Amino acid sequence: MKNKIALPVLLLLCLVCSRFVPTVTGADDYDVVILNGRVMDPESKLDAVRNIGIRGGSIQEISTKILNGKSTIDAKGLVVAPGFIDLHAHGQDDVNYRFKAMDGVTTALEFEGGTAEVAPWYSEREGKALINHGVSVAHSKVRMALMHDPGPIVATGDAARRAATAAEIVEMKRRIAEGLKQGALAVGFGIVYTPAASRFEILEMFRVAAQFGARAHVHVRNAGLMEPVDGFSAIQEVIADAAVTGAPAHIVHIDSMGLSATPRILQMLAEAQSHGIDISAECYGYDTGGANIESPVFDEGWQERQGLDYKDIEWAPTGERLTAETFAKYRKMGGLALLHENTDEIVRTTVAHPLIAIASDGRLREGRGHPRSAGTYARMLGHWVREEKALPLMEAIRKMSLLPAQLVERRAPMLKKKGRIRVGADADLSIFDAVRVIDKATFAEPAQYSQGFQFVLVNGTVVVKEGRLQEGVFPGIAVRAPIH
Repeated sequence: MKNKIALPVLLLLCLVCSRFVPTVTGADDYDVVILNGRVMDPESKLDAVRNIGIRGGSIQEISTKILNGKSTIDAKGLVVAPGFIDLHAHGQDDVNYRFKAMDGVTTALEFEGGTAEVAPWYSEREGKALINHGVSVAHSKVRMALMHDPGPIVATGDAARRAATAAEIVEMKRRIAEGLKQGALAVGFGIVYTPAASRFEILEMFRVAAQFGARAHVHVRNAGLMEPVDGFSAIQEVIADAAVTGAPAHIVHIDSMGLSATPRILQMLAEAQSHGIDISAECYGYDTGGANIESPVFDEGWQERQGLDYKDIEWAPTGERLTAETFAKYRKMGGLALLHENTDEIVRTTVAHPLIAIASDGRLREGRGHPRSAGTYARMLGHWVREEKALPLMEAIRKMSLLPAQLVERRAPMLKKKGRIRVGADADLSIFDAVRVIDKATFAEPAQYSQGFQFVLVNGTVVVKEGRLQEGVFPGIAVRAPIH
């Protein structure tokens, strides 16, 4: 009789006590566990201390429960954010991927410059990439290939300066369609580098983008303030092409194109979007731009068009400001010139605007380049959020993760699992110290790793641990649209 009473009482006591004992999952339930981090998810607006369990490259649990795993990251005092997605990453090699990872980037996409050969581009990186990667099929690269242009990066021959025939326009459309069938994520345009491309030619390429639901990522035709070859008019061309064709459009480094007219241009974009035109834009958070000195950007009349002079141009390899003589010398050589063209006020307005994503437009070659190549994302968090208070931390994270994913996910549904922290999402995570994070790259020394990113995970694999890159890991996968 005593045993019959004791058993129900014992069970009741167990149930009551269990409410006060932390639930512990089985040992090694997860591949990686992140404990005690301030989890900030821009999609759900979650901003709270949580534990995250990761298995098989994806997030399996987000909770206040104690979790166990094969490896554990103590993120106490750190922000756990979705891995950042760079829509404008020219540097697509192992060296550049390392700088990206140290800047919190888990996915680097080459959209403006793109490629003419989509399938080989992906094949070259298969199984050898530190971070995720993807590419557009680019009108400029297709034009260069078709016209046998000698420029290794941007057009310097016929592709820059010769009008296309009707037959060539048809062939360019065919090649762009083929690239999209091979899984290209977007259609890239560097119109400023192919000024001989007529407005009709660009419109025809937008029609192909619309056919495949691909966003057109555009370096617009002109920059500066001198009508009719100003940034305002150039951006109107893109809005018009998007309206006519239905292709979604994205304008790269918009403040570099608009300069002091940028606030008016941002107003125009917002109004276009309010009337149903799918238009977006990006910036990189620096007041200095960059362009190849041998490109059409610096063709005769550039001072008047852009409101700049030789003293405003810095030769990236040496840091010297140019004169008429050194400009002519380096133009024959070719290479990166830095344009000191904007103000802090314009950049501040741009980074804070809700339509604007953050993207680096970066590439380092032999340790030289623009500091945005290594420091864009840490600069946003350290300079613009913490020091300047230009925008809240959650909004900055949205601009660097969720917003870029949303701009591409219609074309590539796999991006619906990136840019978020939720169960089922890919475990691409940037874990940083919000008090210390800052860019270290400068114009004099651009190849400097950012500071403050303590852990970075790509598809569940730790690629940055305690602020140091991990060697011999290549978890990056191809971000690609469905292949037809």
